[in-house]
Amino acid sequence: MLQSIPPGLILILGAILIPLVPARARGWVFLLFPALAVAVIAGLEHGEHLGWSFATYQLELLRVDGLSLVFGWVFALATLVAGIYALHNRDTGQQVAALLYAGSTLGATFAGDLFTLIFFWEIMAFASAYLVWARGTKEAYGSAMRYLFVHLFGGSLLLGGALWHIAETGSIAFDAFEGGIAAWLILGGFAVNAAVIPFHAWIADAYPRATVTGTIFMSALTTKLAVYTLARGFAGWDILIWAGCLMAVYGVIYAILCNDIRRVLSYHIVSQLGFMVAAIGIGSTLAIQGAVALAITNILYKGLLFMAAGAVIYSTGESRMSQLGGLYRQLPAVFWIYVVAGLAIASAPFLAGFISKPITIYAAEYAGLLGVVLLLHLVSVGTFLSVGLKVPYFVWFGGEPKKPIKPARVPTNMYVAMWLAVGLNVLLGVWPEPLYNMLPGGAPDYDPYTVASLTKGFQLLLFTALVFFAITSYLKPKQKIQLDTDWFYRTSAQLAWRTTVVPVERFFKWWEDFSWDTTRKIARRGFDPVTWTRTILGRPGPEVGAPGETASTTLRVSMTVMMVFLLATAAGIMLIMVL
Repeated sequence: MLQSIPPGLILILGAILIPLVPARARGWVFLLFPALAVAVIAGLEHGEHLGWSFATYQLELLRVDGLSLVFGWVFALATLVAGIYALHNRDTGQQVAALLYAGSTLGATFAGDLFTLIFFWEIMAFASAYLVWARGTKEAYGSAMRYLFVHLFGGSLLLGGALWHIAETGSIAFDAFEGGIAAWLILGGFAVNAAVIPFHAWIADAYPRATVTGTIFMSALTTKLAVYTLARGFAGWDILIWAGCLMAVYGVIYAILCNDIRRVLSYHIVSQLGFMVAAIGIGSTLAIQGAVALAITNILYKGLLFMAAGAVIYSTGESRMSQLGGLYRQLPAVFWIYVVAGLAIASAPFLAGFISKPITIYAAEYAGLLGVVLLLHLVSVGTFLSVGLKVPYFVWFGGEPKKPIKPARVPTNMYVAMWLAVGLNVLLGVWPEPLYNMLPGGAPDYDPYTVASLTKGFQLLLFTALVFFAITSYLKPKQKIQLDTDWFYRTSAQLAWRTTVVPVERFFKWWEDFSWDTTRKIARRGFDPVTWTRTILGRPGPEVGAPGETASTTLRVSMTVMMVFLLATAAGIMLIMVL
């Protein structure tokens, strides 16, 4: 029975039902829905479809192929692990938003047409924005609003492109695009969610200000769904190669400069997405397989990095490295968990990153793009330097914090989720075949565990470590403001408000005041229309008897008879005309 239900709808149903569950049981019931989604996905087979006709179009809620199935698997598993991490959270709003967010992501993943894709795409934007807003601070509210406006802009591009595409082709199918204005608009909509430069700043703005548990869901879903849509619709578009390289370099430079832990990780999302986008631009079978494999493993180790960072923030209430230090004595387990994730993102052998990221570089090398290969290798050095070495050194070592910190106990469920993610990273690192066999096109023609690959991996780690310890004093975190492309819409916000919103607001305020004033005057005249009319005509009215009476109440009988006569006359005229 469950196999006939799209897995995304199971999570959306959970979002509807979860508020009805008692607070103590909600966290456990939450886990039931992603677990059911995993069970449904496990029973799906390639080629399955589910849809119906709407007007002259065929809507497709479920399209199962190699690409959608592998992303569906990881989205459902990531939601389950994130749910375990958030098991202690009893905020109903966050639980509803998380299920709605994950459900709409799965809905968009299995969508076979543009209408269904856009429907879930927009739900995803609003649900994820709530996870930022739920932090409850002024900064979080501002970030949530900017996040929402940016994604509505991207959704508008996507909708405009879809309508243009339908007008040109008559088809709503979501398949590969060949070019034209419609395709470029759709690409722009996908690029916003994929954090392509210059549409990337929303990540570093919103993710560090989201709730501790909400960030785990966000790091796994929005951008990776964008990678999926790019791989399906725009594989082989050359512009994505250079857009991806720019993302990779730009993100890692900003990450090195950041002070806030989650801001460092957010910029590294941009950088890691650059590898995926560049591979999609290359467009070969091996490159697409590398992009997909990297997206899957990135969800695992990037989610683990955010979990460890979230544990630090939950325990200390602080996210700035300049205010932290010496936490190893209080949080040793979180340190080792973070180290595993930091090594994984740096493509250390025997971890998940090692069996995925090098495929993208190898595909670029095979395509003869030596400049791309060099850039991606340099970015890999910067990745380990900032995420794998700088953050753990200055958070867990690097001297004592400026203010005394007494860390609170990290909930057990957070440790369970983190160790589960550690296990998945190690398991895929030493046994990549299950992931490789799920990739579109079958297992890639790539062996990660050759002597040359292992040597290159260890050499990169050793070289980066030596560089780090040589320049540690220059990397010391400092409290400072870093300008990014969001400066343009932040600084122009007041001007836009004054030139667009304020005039409209003033017009409606004037119209409201005018309407109320006119209504009050009419009401006063309507209280005694006879006297008002006689005053206008200059004729005196009849004498009024008892207190409270008016000329209108004195003549109420005659006025009623007159109105009945007029109505009867009008009815008679209409009847004569009809007959």
